[in-house]
Amino acid sequence: MKIKENFKRKLYILLTVLLILLVFSKSIVNFITNYIWFKNVGFLSVFTVQVITKLILFIPIIVFIFIGMKIYLNRLSRKYIKLGQVILTEKQIANNKKIFMWFSLIISSYVSLITTQDLWFKTLQFINRTSFNQMDPIFNKDISFYVFTLPFLHSLLISAITIVAIFIVVTLLFYIAMMRLYPPAEGSLYDFNEITSRPNFKSIFRKELAQYGLRKVAVFGFLFFVFLSYYFYLKGFYLMYSARGVAYGASYTDINVTLLGYRIITIISLIGAPIFSYSILKNKKILMLVAPVSILIMILGMSGIAIFVQQLVVEPDEITKEKEFLEYNIFHTQYGFNLQNVETVDYEVKQSITYEDILSNSETISNIRINDARPLKQTFNQIQVIRLYYDFNDVDIDRYNINGKYTEVFISARELNPEKLIDSAQTWINMHLKYTHGYGIVMAPVNKVTNEGQPELIFKNIPPITTTGLVINQPEIYFGELANGYIIVNSKEKEFDYPSGSDNKETMYSGTAGITLGAVNRTLFSIRENSMKLLFSTNITNESKIIINRNIKDRVNKLAPFIIFDENPYIVLDEITGRLYWIIDGYSVTNQYPYSQTYSFNGFPTNYIRNSVKAVVDAYNGDVSFYVYDVEDPLIKTYSKIFEGVFKNKALMPDSLKNHVKYPQDYFDLQGEVYREYHVVNPMVFYNGEDVWDISNEKFMENIQKIESNYVMFKLPEEDKAEFSVILPYTPREKPNMASLLVGRSDYENYGKLLIYRLPKDKTIDGPMMIESRIDQDSTISPQFTLWGQEGSSVLRGNVIVVPIDGSLLYVEPIYIQADNKNSIPEMKRVIIAYENKIVMENNLEDALKVLFNQSIEENQVEYNTDNTVLNELLRRYNELKNYVDELETIINELIDQYE
Repeated sequence: MKIKENFKRKLYILLTVLLILLVFSKSIVNFITNYIWFKNVGFLSVFTVQVITKLILFIPIIVFIFIGMKIYLNRLSRKYIKLGQVILTEKQIANNKKIFMWFSLIISSYVSLITTQDLWFKTLQFINRTSFNQMDPIFNKDISFYVFTLPFLHSLLISAITIVAIFIVVTLLFYIAMMRLYPPAEGSLYDFNEITSRPNFKSIFRKELAQYGLRKVAVFGFLFFVFLSYYFYLKGFYLMYSARGVAYGASYTDINVTLLGYRIITIISLIGAPIFSYSILKNKKILMLVAPVSILIMILGMSGIAIFVQQLVVEPDEITKEKEFLEYNIFHTQYGFNLQNVETVDYEVKQSITYEDILSNSETISNIRINDARPLKQTFNQIQVIRLYYDFNDVDIDRYNINGKYTEVFISARELNPEKLIDSAQTWINMHLKYTHGYGIVMAPVNKVTNEGQPELIFKNIPPITTTGLVINQPEIYFGELANGYIIVNSKEKEFDYPSGSDNKETMYSGTAGITLGAVNRTLFSIRENSMKLLFSTNITNESKIIINRNIKDRVNKLAPFIIFDENPYIVLDEITGRLYWIIDGYSVTNQYPYSQTYSFNGFPTNYIRNSVKAVVDAYNGDVSFYVYDVEDPLIKTYSKIFEGVFKNKALMPDSLKNHVKYPQDYFDLQGEVYREYHVVNPMVFYNGEDVWDISNEKFMENIQKIESNYVMFKLPEEDKAEFSVILPYTPREKPNMASLLVGRSDYENYGKLLIYRLPKDKTIDGPMMIESRIDQDSTISPQFTLWGQEGSSVLRGNVIVVPIDGSLLYVEPIYIQADNKNSIPEMKRVIIAYENKIVMENNLEDALKVLFNQSIEENQVEYNTDNTVLNELLRRYNELKNYVDELETIINELIDQYE
């Protein structure tokens, strides 16, 4: 009999283990394959630190809760049986113990998993925290307390409250279940009235069974009030994120009313803990209510007083009462968004340049952008995809030394998009073994177009043809923005390399990426990818390798999930090695910085951000390097301590890649949005909104929109050479004239510096929308647009580029024509330049500058003025008709006035 029971027990355990393995098989396989992948790419520490930390937290938490819950339930059971005079068999008691054990295991596992997932990274941040060397103005605590310590303490508190709450619920469920299954003996829970024979519920408190339960309530009540006390103590620090006052952060009312209230409730809760427990044990009903009623009265009273103070004390004298807190908000918001060191340059806008000045600034002029990335993407995807399965996902702006000249260019990677294969060609072999990589890049200078209005390509075609003197030694792109899904290389099936006439060239991968598919790995990855073909395909050998996580954004996010990465990676050609790399900007972000206003950044609420990391991904091998670009950032310092060896000093980045690092637009745009208001340091001016700026508007294509920041190459004051910078123009609030120009520097040792060009307030400086209005009102340009629009084409407006040059400002806008048919592409047909009160439109930038500064040009180049006689005649008649209509409108208005 005993042997049979042992066999049953072992069979039961075996079936349980098999069931667990079946249920969690995919998770187990993902865990193992993740370990293999992290080890393969050289970032095993990211994986092991996370796993080890979670185990260090999980094991003691589950052991503590499991043993505590099991002992607690068994003790409750024994006491219930004894005090309730319940008679149970040995088998019933044994079954109950099994139920208690499994229940404890399930509850402890769930709570431990949730708690560990919440705490593991906060614990590491707390242990490895780095000082900000910046104190908050209220509690005089280092900012690291709010960023690293407070979230950790808050999570600990929530975990403790959760565990106590679970024990309370379990206790209630236990008594409900036991009283239904095993009712206590008559008289053990309450007495009966001898006269009416009805239960006397008042007698419950005199019974040992009830008294035992009440002792549990007393213990839990004590813990509840202790935790409540600590909760309100921490809540005082969270006032640093209050939105009650005129600015973000603790306000006058928060500090003088709410904080005091929280401290009083903290004391009441702490004193109330033993009082509540004592009153439960001694059945002192009135005393039992003292603590909870006092806290409730205090909360309601505090809220009422806060409203009273805010409306009757603060608001009538708001600027005086809130001035101190406004100063805190301005200072910490500027610091939070790295705007504390913006250099101010007073730019007089003399508008006194000559054509000779234009010639002497050839580096700036030759890099003025007369094309736009968005229409260019459409153009590239029509004239350079070569085959339907290629795609240009994005067009980026960068700069290269081309034939000895510092040149601003558009650059885009030709990626493979197997989803564009026809349906019948989307086989497993094609999708995973055959079509594995993109090929090469397209490059065009920003300031040149062909006679047809198309970009002048200096890198094009497959294999790449170039006039730049640059060389691509490794044009294959295995890792990119469109590289989704796994591929298998070094199989029996050769890879498609690139098209060559009516034939296709094939290749075999010779890089270092990939995990060798031995028998075990092949089985694991077939489960991971849900692919039986991967397991049984005869094209795969022991030398074959599987490459996963090829999408560069997914790849860096998996390797450094604590960094927020830019949405716009850009391709770079290393001029030294001839290899292609992707550069992705990474940001250390938190929303726990006190007194700093919160903004949204790529979907994340943010009040502290630094562009702390540049991730570099090899487009062929997938090798990833994280270079630290803000060594003063406490967040990246903390991450570097947690994940040793993951981050490299920027000095280790090859110079050939450093030359292509640029001030990221997403980051700059966020700073630009913040700086609209927070360039003001005077709290009185800030409060009244007297000097708020707007980001300029522009007409882009056919719509009016906020102007985008633009990369521009120009020479800054007191600099000898033109620099590659990003700029953003501001206007005064709800006005079209320009007030200032924000500049982010990208080149050389000045990388990351911000300047604000403050324009004079005593004269009107044209903003982009004023230029747009002048274009619409120009008697030559506007009719030209109208005629083009009447000839089955659309007139599309490019970005307005503001170019500072020798104390003056030039405004440049490209004009596109797009035929009204499905397959047409925009063609850059004219360039408009505005300067002072002059505005001209010519075929190209060079001609426009000559006309603007009264220089002669060859007549046959001014196409819309001389070559097209019919067009000129139409223009003349249009102007005559327009004048006639204007005169008629004037006569009608005069007649109406006389009639009235």
